[in-house]
Amino acid sequence: MTSVNQTALPEAEPLLRITDLTVDYRIGGFGRKRTFRALQGVSLDIKPGETLGLVGESGSGKSTIGRAVLGLAPVTGGDIRFDGRSITRLSKKERRALSSDVQVVFQDPYTSLNPSMTISDILSEPMQVSGTSKVDAQRRVRELLDVVNLPSNASTRYPREFSGGQRQRIAIARSLCRNPKLIVCDEPVSALDLSTQARVLQLFSDIQEQTGVSLLFVTHDLDVVRHISERVAVMRRGEIVETGITERVIAEPQHAYTKALLLASPIANPARQANRRRERRLFLDAQAALSTAAR
Repeated sequence: MTSVNQTALPEAEPLLRITDLTVDYRIGGFGRKRTFRALQGVSLDIKPGETLGLVGESGSGKSTIGRAVLGLAPVTGGDIRFDGRSITRLSKKERRALSSDVQVVFQDPYTSLNPSMTISDILSEPMQVSGTSKVDAQRRVRELLDVVNLPSNASTRYPREFSGGQRQRIAIARSLCRNPKLIVCDEPVSALDLSTQARVLQLFSDIQEQTGVSLLFVTHDLDVVRHISERVAVMRRGEIVETGITERVIAEPQHAYTKALLLASPIANPARQANRRRERRLFLDAQAALSTAAR
């Protein structure tokens, strides 16, 4: 009988790997400039086809990570690697080439869509700029509208003719135009009501299942993360304070800040929401008492 040695296959290389990332902004007027550190030594990774939720309150630095990946934040330390190569300091030409693989969906779909362009023009422009023929671009526009559950006649209309949820669907369609490997989603549902949020989150999940795209999903709401991401990283004051499998982090949060975020998440049921507010007040009072006692 022949013995066969079986060795475990090596784990797939992360699609995105951020190592010890630091971002500093220069703020203030003439003669009074100072440095504000938005990120301090942040490290994380995203596997192909995975969604990583990045959660924290306003000013925590979560959106700055997304901006750094997109080349829109001043990286002063660390490294960002995408698909095996460093993208920390790319030239403008290299950054434009990368945009076919890395796309973004912003919080406010209306300001991110040119109001003077039809939906067809908005969706076809990035494809035609990259060399796609007009005929092929128009065919792709029809496909994309179908993917995001909008009628084909939406292509002749303008952004102002759509609701907030529909405009976000259009923004999602635009992010898919060039078949990216990663989409940075910067608070993409925070401006929507709860029922519309649920539909857009389901759309993201469906698209990921169909295309295998990875998502860096930035949000202030842990309840949103619960519905969209396999793993979550919790940010506070420019640092990651907790990370892990989403269900584990939500069920058994290890950091006090994570617990506070959970208690701040909105609930559609008014009675449960009122109870959660009371729990949050009691928790914050307890934290304040502990902080005072430790002084």
